[in-house]
Amino acid sequence: MTAKTLFITGASTGIGAQTAKAAVAAGWQVGLFARSESKLAAIAADLGDMALALPGDATSLDDQEQAVATLVERFGGLDAAFANAGTGLDTPGILEGDPQEWQSMINLNCMGVLYTARATYPHLKASKGTLVLTGSAAGRNHITGSIYGATKWFVHGLAGNLASDMRTWGGRCSVIAPGMVDTPFFDEAKPNKLKTEDVADAVMHALSAPDRAAVREIYLQPQF
Repeated sequence: MTAKTLFITGASTGIGAQTAKAAVAAGWQVGLFARSESKLAAIAADLGDMALALPGDATSLDDQEQAVATLVERFGGLDAAFANAGTGLDTPGILEGDPQEWQSMINLNCMGVLYTARATYPHLKASKGTLVLTGSAAGRNHITGSIYGATKWFVHGLAGNLASDMRTWGGRCSVIAPGMVDTPFFDEAKPNKLKTEDVADAVMHALSAPDRAAVREIYLQPQF
């Protein structure tokens, strides 16, 4: 059986890196996309011939399209993509926050996801593949004054709209919505919260579901 291929943004750390490890363990080939070339190279070296480091900026459509083209040339096709790159705010709040920081976050959390969809859509159409987006509990529940949360509401809305479209040509779109996860996203460790393995397992469940099943959303919350 020919191995399937997965493109992952935000693959240099946290959820993206853990999902790459889980995918390779499940027999997938992976394209690792992020800005940190050194971190990607280290992960790719650890994963071996099943992984390809693809340095680039998720806020650049050209970077994403070139990375996907390189991945497809290397492995012969694309079966899935995981639009995982995202960021938060150092200073949240309407009055306290920095509008330039808002713009940077929107460029990554919203435009970056759209660029992943744009770059991978033709290949996913060819393979009737799956697109997975990293949403958030903050994209399902209103959080007082949260601008970050609003970007995740965008992701959840986009996921539903893409799922409706992709269904017409045999593809699937899923959104993974975790609550707090113990990742470098936070300045301090969160040892009692979700682990990156929990989210990676959810991504792999969406990717491995039988053709008859469309996993539209997986909502994870810490038990404690």
